[in-house]
Amino acid sequence: MFAAFMIDQMDALMLARIQFAFVISFHIVFPAFSIGLASWLTVLEFRWLKTGEPIYAEVYKHWVKIFAVVFGMGVVSGVVMSYQFGTNWAVFSDKAGNVLGPLLAYEVLTAFFLEASFLGIMLFGWGRVSKRMHFASTAIVAVGTLISGFWILAANSFMQTPQGFMVGADGLLYPTNWLEIIFNPSFPFRYAHMMTAAFLTTAFVIGGIGAYYIQSKKHKDHRQHGRVMLGMAMIMAIFVAPAQVLIGDMHGLNTLEHQPAKVAAMEGLWENERGAPLILFAIPDQKAEKNHFEVKIPYVSGLILTHSLDGEVKGLKNWAPEDRPYVPIVFWSFRVMVGIGTLMVLVGLFSLYKYFKKQQFDPESKWFHRTWMMMTPLGFIALLAGWFVTETGRQPWTVYGVIRTAESMSPLAAQQVATTLIGFIVLYIFVFGAGSFYIIRLITQGPKPYEDPSEDTYYDHSVTEAQGRALSGDDTPQENTKENDTENLDSPANDTDDGGLR
Repeated sequence: MFAAFMIDQMDALMLARIQFAFVISFHIVFPAFSIGLASWLTVLEFRWLKTGEPIYAEVYKHWVKIFAVVFGMGVVSGVVMSYQFGTNWAVFSDKAGNVLGPLLAYEVLTAFFLEASFLGIMLFGWGRVSKRMHFASTAIVAVGTLISGFWILAANSFMQTPQGFMVGADGLLYPTNWLEIIFNPSFPFRYAHMMTAAFLTTAFVIGGIGAYYIQSKKHKDHRQHGRVMLGMAMIMAIFVAPAQVLIGDMHGLNTLEHQPAKVAAMEGLWENERGAPLILFAIPDQKAEKNHFEVKIPYVSGLILTHSLDGEVKGLKNWAPEDRPYVPIVFWSFRVMVGIGTLMVLVGLFSLYKYFKKQQFDPESKWFHRTWMMMTPLGFIALLAGWFVTETGRQPWTVYGVIRTAESMSPLAAQQVATTLIGFIVLYIFVFGAGSFYIIRLITQGPKPYEDPSEDTYYDHSVTEAQGRALSGDDTPQENTKENDTENLDSPANDTDDGGLR
């Protein structure tokens, strides 16, 4: 019945766009979270090696389990998304494949292989390789996630601001300058904006959970862990959230230069205006080409976008109706993203105030901790809203100004697309629902004590150090395995943990 309704109401192109939006919305959450988690885990392990405080190892071993699940779900959703290029968007893949294919291949060769090579050591090597080797593996995985983001954002940015190519007589895109393709006009701003968003999203998740541990009566034993989490998250909120505002401003100016129609949709402007107002609330009417129930502040948008009170901002009527993005989604998604970003800055200021009052970890600071807890999911919402602005604002083009979305789709019937869309929805509910449930369960359990290595045996064939020496015929303990030798970073950690994955 649902499939019949979709077929009656929408054509194959709209269904294919909805399917891609559904898949990429699931996918973007997990890589962004894994980017932030990998870098944070690197800092945690560095702090443990530097201070020797078990608390950092306990927090690391707790969150590395969550990272493993998040990373796995990101890989699964990414594979599904790549297949969609060949099923629903074969014409686009054919036309743009000479440019985008190598970029995505570079991502696999330089990032995914790097992550895959060291991920096993990161997850299962604790106590089985030297401390330096394990830390290096964590750091390499973190670098791999950043490199992966580099290539993915380069490919997506080319679709937003294409350059360094030519259109052949056969209608296919051919690269003429790879440096121009990779470092296209919007790439530096989009990469910085996206990586910062990933760090902030992760920070507010970690900080919110840390605040929960501090306040929860059930987690009295985890209050010290909560302090570590919240304290490190506060640093990101205090310093990185304001930096994101500046990066976003530069990104907006770049978008105004290269994609002015997208900016006009973001601002809800239909006419050219000097000293354009900031529209706080409105209901954009695409057919009537106007807004209803506007609430606006004069001159603010013009000042932000042109850095001048008299600067002119183009309205949507400069473009033919068929060349405009769908304004309501772009308009409201932009406000959701900016609104949550503003909240992050305010929470950073609140955190700075509590820091100077030395009340950031005080259980009596209930409203402060509740604020952090309420912020926990908002980073993901802002992340998705930002992607809705980016991708919907690019319409009706897949490659801006070069290939239209209507020209990019495979020759499929609406019934075929509707069937696969329903299949994806059902499958994703089960697969990612189970993964999310497991992550929530890990969070509610909290970190385990570092001093109890007996809890850390995962494989039945795992052996203790004494058993290993007996099997190898070595009955003489080496100097670097003595319990009082805590400074030798080239020796394995003093337990047989598998990285905590079970």
